Amino acid sequence: MNVYLLFAFALALIIIVYLVSILWRVRTQLALIKYALEDIKNGNLNRRVLTRKSDITRQICYDINKIAINSQSQLIQQKQSEQAYKQLMTSLSHDVKTPLASLVGYLEAIETDIVVGEEKDEYIHVAYNKAQHLKHFVENLFEWVKLDSREQIFHFELFDLNELSRNIIADWVPILEKCHFEYEIDIPETEYAMHIDVNAYTRILNNLLQNIIRHSDGDKVTLRIFENEQQVKIVVEDNGKGISSDNLPHIFERMYQCDHSRSSKGNRLGLAIVKELINVHKGTITANSTINMGTIFTILLPKAL
Repeated sequence: MNVYLLFAFALALIIIVYLVSILWRVRTQLALIKYALEDIKNGNLNRRVLTRKSDITRQICYDINKIAINSQSQLIQQKQSEQAYKQLMTSLSHDVKTPLASLVGYLEAIETDIVVGEEKDEYIHVAYNKAQHLKHFVENLFEWVKLDSREQIFHFELFDLNELSRNIIADWVPILEKCHFEYEIDIPETEYAMHIDVNAYTRILNNLLQNIIRHSDGDKVTLRIFENEQQVKIVVEDNGKGISSDNLPHIFERMYQCDHSRSSKGNRLGLAIVKELINVHKGTITANSTINMGTIFTILLPKAL
């Protein structure tokens, strides 16, 4: 009987020692977790909690490390975003300040009668064009800000894309002719119904055509539409100077300027707006270009959003 009691006592002692060792390990881990949390709270997102697979607190340690990693990633993205916006504000300041100073100069010359007669009329015409440039720039800027902040409201309705495209292009024909551009339009006569935001789609084509007129240095634009049951493909092509392989991957970035050797004739937001509006329609846009041969923009829009 005494042997059994002795065995039971020894077993109980072993269990107690085991439980005490576990509790000591848990207490040690909790202390490490506490110090790590304080360190992370103080801004050290590089802090990690070391653990073993056998530890009871291992899942808690894994979760804390995951939170620290995610917070660190978000902080890096926030800093990158802040830096990008600082660069954007600097660029915007230059883009507004330069034409505004020029506009003020022309208006001062008119106001103080430095120029008279035909020269005054010419100054008024130039001032008007510069004011229009600033107006378009501000409009594009506000549109970009609304798109970037996801505040833009879209109204998707069922429209015949082919008919809508023909109406948009019809408004561009006199502009293309005035700018001495030849044009080739190939839009199917069949009806192609799909849900689309009319204003956004109109802006997409307008921005692409405006970009070609201002920057391509070409004299011909081609627009073709291909369709099937799943999607529509819109191809807009010019025969201009083309875009270099170094610049091509960046042309849809906001404020990107391909030709850094001269001031841009546009506002450098047009293609960025195009891409955002196409993304809203769950579509894609790509560009292919050959120097001195032209650029091809290809848009793919799914029929079902």
